[in-house]
Amino acid sequence: MFKDKTIVLGVTGSIAAYKAAEITSKLVQAGAGVEVVLTDSAQKFITPLSFRSLTNRQPVTSMWEPASDVNVKHVSLANAADAILIAPATANIIAKLAGGFADDMLSCTVLATRAPVIVAPAMNCNMWDNPVTQQNIKTLQDRGFILVGPETGYLACGTEGRGRLAPVDQILAIVGSVLNKKKDLAGKTFVVTTGGTREPLDPVRFIGNRSSGKMGYAMAAAARDRGAMVKLISTVELPETAGMEVTRVQTAAEMLASVKNAVKGADALIMAAAVADFRPSAVANEKIKKTSAALDLKLEPTTDILAEIRGKFVRIGFAAETSELIDNAERKLDAKNLDIIVANDVTAPGCGFGSDTNKVTLIFRDGHMEDLPLMSKREVADAILDKTMPLLAPRRSGEVSPPRSQ
Repeated sequence: MFKDKTIVLGVTGSIAAYKAAEITSKLVQAGAGVEVVLTDSAQKFITPLSFRSLTNRQPVTSMWEPASDVNVKHVSLANAADAILIAPATANIIAKLAGGFADDMLSCTVLATRAPVIVAPAMNCNMWDNPVTQQNIKTLQDRGFILVGPETGYLACGTEGRGRLAPVDQILAIVGSVLNKKKDLAGKTFVVTTGGTREPLDPVRFIGNRSSGKMGYAMAAAARDRGAMVKLISTVELPETAGMEVTRVQTAAEMLASVKNAVKGADALIMAAAVADFRPSAVANEKIKKTSAALDLKLEPTTDILAEIRGKFVRIGFAAETSELIDNAERKLDAKNLDIIVANDVTAPGCGFGSDTNKVTLIFRDGHMEDLPLMSKREVADAILDKTMPLLAPRRSGEVSPPRSQ
């Protein structure tokens, strides 16, 4: 989503300015061209050399630097930007932007641009809570500026409160969402599950699996970035969940209850979670101590979430298999009444648990299949959403898909 995009990164005078280097590094690694604008105050916290080393471009530090070309610098930056990100944004720059001031390179560039502007505040909690700052924030939001954070936590001044810069991954997720102009899922609601459930054996141990949650998160992030309202139900802590409604669960029973509630009015349910098929029939109240005797563990089946959930929404499931990939996936598609099942062999190179890539076969209700090449999980997610689009309109109008061709 960042490849070949130009991001103007404004850095202002906050102790959190050091995190701007990480933001820059991640944007560059993702293929973006980053133009850094440092205010005078920012240069007291971090040097231009840091950003020149990360971007191979000379940061802009003053309105009065000799121009390297005939362009007016703040205008050329404003025109070149696909997005402007100010991180960290102090109370001072927020006040300037709200008042329309243009007395330094950053404020001039923002005033001259038609690109979206994302603001990530960082300041003392009392400064954030001050009515003047709150009014300035409201003014910016009313004008279309996009706010990320701040978070509540320990601050450099030694106090705790709201004013901490939002996590870097969360900031980047919002920038990515803004850059993604493909909003074909706007107005749609997607419920996505991810991660492996944990079925307790005692207060310490559980029965689980190796699912990292990466594929499910990629599905959720892709749907969000394409404009959908996303309800993510997850067993794992994942970064970059800004813009999603997130519910944390642990067990299959908790996931079932959350899915039942979330699918009301949904357009699609994407069950990417690795839900345990069995759980201990009895959970010990205290930790089971190790002895020389064998432990007989009695298991009982968990409820099949997809078989249990009903509704007029698109149903997409996943089949992570180690053998007989297509046969097993087709049986699962039929048993769970799915529209699409995403089948992958977790023993194949680049397709195992925790990997950042995947190679899948899409099997559809009408019987046809499509093999996708090995690619990133985000690319897989977008491919799945492309195939989901034609199914959305008829389903919400009340049509029921015919049985799968045999």
